[in-house]
Amino acid sequence: MASVLEFSDVVVRRGGRNIVDELDWSVNDDERWVVLGPNGAGKTTLLQLADTFMHPTSGDVTILGETLGKTNVFELRPRIGFTSSSLARRVPADETVLNVVMTAAYSVLGRWNEEYEGIDEERAREVLRDWALDHLADRVFGTLSDGERKRVMIARAIMTDPELLLLDEPSASLDLGSREVLLGLLSTFAKSPLTPAMVMVTHHVEEIPPGFTHVLLLREGRTVAAGPIAETLTRENLTEAFGMQIALAEAGGRYAARAY
Repeated sequence: MASVLEFSDVVVRRGGRNIVDELDWSVNDDERWVVLGPNGAGKTTLLQLADTFMHPTSGDVTILGETLGKTNVFELRPRIGFTSSSLARRVPADETVLNVVMTAAYSVLGRWNEEYEGIDEERAREVLRDWALDHLADRVFGTLSDGERKRVMIARAIMTDPELLLLDEPSASLDLGSREVLLGLLSTFAKSPLTPAMVMVTHHVEEIPPGFTHVLLLREGRTVAAGPIAETLTRENLTEAFGMQIALAEAGGRYAARAY
């Protein structure tokens, strides 16, 4: 096992407040992490650090062996796959699904004058098949459902075979059917030994796909608990993270939680 992401005493301070507060955390190359916590816990900030788009106020963030502030982030970013709703909103609505995925090879949103090789298109079509999207290759992005768009953005993040994959609330706002399709695909992907290390942010334990191995629980930028899901995702830890009494149930590798 090799570490692909490491936070050491990391602080992110904005407006006199610590959004991330003395955080120590590490992710190994064979681990799939879920990051849970209430709004304002620092989850998205954590992903922005891991994706090199934010630097810590203090402490060290080491990504794929490179430390932020001591490396060329433009060389590091192609090794990281990232997807979020905000990134999806920047995709041109009239871009074809195939091009949305294929343009990841140049780290651009929207095809312009880039020159692609046959291997690029083959790879894009392969990823679309893996995510049950091959029949949509020629559709334009703006005509897709929300669930289809989210899967296209994940396919785009995987296009370049990243060494670290970051997913910011990939199933947020989806209806039940679309959510279950996406979680099934994420579960299959997470269980493959060829899959890179993964970090997925979510608000809901119901959105944790089977196959994810670890959980980080945050509250006000600090770690409540971190470790293997089976040991760490407990009623007590959820209660502390969300500041209310939480009941937790598990069946078949899926979780459900409610306040009581």
